[in-house]
Amino acid sequence: MNYFEKIRELAKNVPSTLVDFSLPRDIARTPTQASSNFITNKEQGDWAENLIFRAINENSKNLIAVKYGKSDDLVAGEDGFDTFYQSFQDELDTIGKRPDLLIFKKSDFNEKLGLDISKLDHSILTEYVKKAVAGIEIRSSAFLIERYEYAMQIRTQKFTQKALEIKELILSKYLDLLENKARKKYIDVLTNLTETTLSVSDFRVSSWSSSERLVQLTDLFKELKKCIKEIQKRDFLSITPKVEDIKVVYKWIETFNVPHFYFQVFFDKVYGISFEQILTLISNSENEGVVFSVEQDTKNQNKTTIKINSKTGFQIAYKVDEPEHKSVRKEMERGRLLFYVTFQGGTAYLDINNLREILNLKEFDF
Repeated sequence: MNYFEKIRELAKNVPSTLVDFSLPRDIARTPTQASSNFITNKEQGDWAENLIFRAINENSKNLIAVKYGKSDDLVAGEDGFDTFYQSFQDELDTIGKRPDLLIFKKSDFNEKLGLDISKLDHSILTEYVKKAVAGIEIRSSAFLIERYEYAMQIRTQKFTQKALEIKELILSKYLDLLENKARKKYIDVLTNLTETTLSVSDFRVSSWSSSERLVQLTDLFKELKKCIKEIQKRDFLSITPKVEDIKVVYKWIETFNVPHFYFQVFFDKVYGISFEQILTLISNSENEGVVFSVEQDTKNQNKTTIKINSKTGFQIAYKVDEPEHKSVRKEMERGRLLFYVTFQGGTAYLDINNLREILNLKEFDF
């Protein structure tokens, strides 16, 4: 069984409610206007791609990274963007979505084509791309993952302690009010609240106002509810494949039979996961809410995104030196000005053993 055949079998297990491979992909509308935030995010993504590109090429004796993902410096609203965007959409339907980087053995690297084949037509690259040992989709995140996880741990501890204190306060000072037939069910709710069950607990808050103590009781239940909501918020940073991309990545794998991976670049570390593992994880409903969640991403046009706990994957870089950044002024047609941030430099310190393991390249030296 080759790589694509394995992916095809795994795809059969993915719930159609999440990704329906039998349906054609949704046709995207051409963006009409770029924002400063969009361009900053694009610049950050380009920096993350270049970070991994340099890290591999500066450290490997036997592998070489080549820029492959279709990209252009044009943004929505500039001349030529509509043509570029339509060409991109046509390519998605023909070969699928190009990963940002291809990894080749140096013995298979085509020096004439060079280190950047992103602007070359796919029709002249087919046989060359099939020689790659891996395709890597680079995603970026404007977070320090270690700082985030520490903050989330403190937050959870804070609201857990507060929730349990409110529970004890209600049971010690307002139990007589809960003995009322209409409110007695709340005794069971409170009794079952523990440090463990807070993460899965839920109840409807009633509003009582016929006495001052009942108003106080109502306020305490509302505060308890707020604590529980804070505890139940997603507490991990994620590797973020969009649901709509799953199909076009699958199409690319079907076309080239090359293993595919997602690398998530944070400003302090880098984590990676294989497309094979993504399909395995999302095929098991027991994993939802534990190692992945499905959310509407407000930062990406509310597109449905699968958010997988980064630490489910491999740590690809154990340290990242932050880049330099500066503000840039861009003048659009009709005099509209955009101000955005660009990123330069930075270094990713690779965990060579993990990189070899995730890419399944143990048979030869990095």
